[in-house]
Amino acid sequence: MRVLANDGISPAGEKTLKESGIEVLDHRVSQEQLVQYINDNAVDVLLVRSATKVRKDLIDACPSLKIIGRGGVGMDNIDVEYAKSRGIKVINTPTASSKSVAEMVFAHFFSLARFLHESNRMMPLEGETKFKELKKSYSKAVELSGKTLGVIGFGSIGKEVLKKGIALGMKVLVCNKEAKTETLKLDFFDGRSLDFEVTSTSLEEVLRNSDFISINTPKTNSYIIDEPQFEMMKDGVFIANTARGGVLNEKALLKFIENGKVAGAALDVFENEPNPELSVLMNPQLSLTPHLAGNTLEAQERIGVELAEQIINLKF
Repeated sequence: MRVLANDGISPAGEKTLKESGIEVLDHRVSQEQLVQYINDNAVDVLLVRSATKVRKDLIDACPSLKIIGRGGVGMDNIDVEYAKSRGIKVINTPTASSKSVAEMVFAHFFSLARFLHESNRMMPLEGETKFKELKKSYSKAVELSGKTLGVIGFGSIGKEVLKKGIALGMKVLVCNKEAKTETLKLDFFDGRSLDFEVTSTSLEEVLRNSDFISINTPKTNSYIIDEPQFEMMKDGVFIANTARGGVLNEKALLKFIENGKVAGAALDVFENEPNPELSVLMNPQLSLTPHLAGNTLEAQERIGVELAEQIINLKF
């Protein structure tokens, strides 16, 4: 069996595959050359992240493919149902990067709440000449403890975000397409743990009552957060989108930042990815990262090993 890890695979994942006698081609092949490469090398398994697209035309053109694997949660870059209809197995790693994404949400929230995203830019430029002025301009910081965290999406990532909010002493609200109750287990360093029962509520309740809002949903066909939803929010709200570009209207976001409704926002994903709008990139009240919420060494290792184990199980 021959595996092409076109968007990369962790050393641990590659080692697991090779120890099972599976050949790994850890190359980066351009989208335009991918069909030819797969066919020339009789690739059985194509592993991707978010960069490589696996659409109907590629699936039709590559009869050797038996498995398509996505390192991560969302599979909107793969024509999943069509692949399955052609007898191809489609696998992913829905929980492997959840902790990493949740940590990124709070990295952004802390950065916004304490003006770190702005002060890290301005201190090298003006710290020597305008130290007191900068200190005064960043004096209206807020704490997360005691505030209300609203999470949109009650999947594996949403649960991890909620758990971290609880650990920080935040009140938590969550909404989901379907109402449900989940028991969230917080594990501590000394082996002890605590269970918290959380029941989902409506999107409107989350929007009206949250000080910090985290979007953790799959890709959608329309905005979850648009002008009517911004209008519902509390004044001075903070928002983080680590889900998918297109779930939040970026033009509306800039409007509500300008009028003071939104105190700050964090975007790890963008509507026009990989070419975000300049007006978004230049806004000083945005904390920005280039779609890397799930990219930690630990998450990549888990993703690689999980994909490898699934491939080995399917092989045998």
